Amino acid sequence: MAEAQQDNVIRRKIAAARAQMAEGGPGADRGWRLALARAARDCLGLPLEVTALAMQRASLAELLELPPSQALIAVLQGPAEGMGLLILSPPVLAAMIEAQTLGKVATAPIASRKPTRTDAAMVAPTLDAALEGLEQALAQEADLHWAGGFRYASFLDDPRPLGLLLEDIDYRVLTADLSLGLGARHGAVLLAVPAQGKGVLPVVALAGPDTAAQTGQAFAQALADQLDAVSCVLDAVVSRVSLPLARVMALKVGEVITLPRAAIDRISFEGLDGRALAEGRLGQNRGMRAIRLAGGDGAALRSAQTAAAPALAEPLRQTA
Repeated sequence: MAEAQQDNVIRRKIAAARAQMAEGGPGADRGWRLALARAARDCLGLPLEVTALAMQRASLAELLELPPSQALIAVLQGPAEGMGLLILSPPVLAAMIEAQTLGKVATAPIASRKPTRTDAAMVAPTLDAALEGLEQALAQEADLHWAGGFRYASFLDDPRPLGLLLEDIDYRVLTADLSLGLGARHGAVLLAVPAQGKGVLPVVALAGPDTAAQTGQAFAQALADQLDAVSCVLDAVVSRVSLPLARVMALKVGEVITLPRAAIDRISFEGLDGRALAEGRLGQNRGMRAIRLAGGDGAALRSAQTAAAPALAEPLRQTA
């Protein structure tokens, strides 16, 4: 009788351990808390405390109902072309922007507005730092299989396209309630990634000859394979013009605005930080607009941008 009871206790413990591993145990919980706090401290100088954290499974339909109104939705790219989301509620986004622009978190009410591309560019390094910190915390944990390998790819200010963008599968959702700036603002961050994972396995440190091999040609090839899979977003800029706000507000449909120093043979490629990386010429390929890259280094590009060029006029068009 005693042996049967002991056997039942062992079976229950094994079943509980398996369930914890399947749903994400204290590894993901603890790792995400630390990763968020350290990323905010190191990248923004922002005190951040996770006051509560919940983990759940959600279908795609359920996931689409989770983003709060006017939240910044960061689209994540992961292993094997897997995609996830990192959603910042308006108070969290406001605190991160204020920490960079004001040097502190304000207590005034948040203005009602949609997040912009500039907002996304300002918080993207912090989001990547948090995701990298989560990976490091889970280096020896089973949760790395589904939580590792994700990085910021792009952003959305509206959740409606997510139904077409994401796979119709189950997702693991980590919802963290945050206190930012020593209680100045409170909000939530949602991390959602495919529930089954995409093949990232825990890293086991090995001693001996294999360790040396990882620092030689094998390591270089592995690094090259990962870099080849990284996506890059570039903006093709014909010209920029600055106008007073009153002039912008007075613009009408059909009005023509002059773009100084603009030419189709001198189009600048710029990264998310606005830095010019290359130059090209506007053309077409198979009936679509295309740009042929030109030679020259960054210095030549900056010189070309400051040189005078014929003005190009373009009619304003009404956009939906």
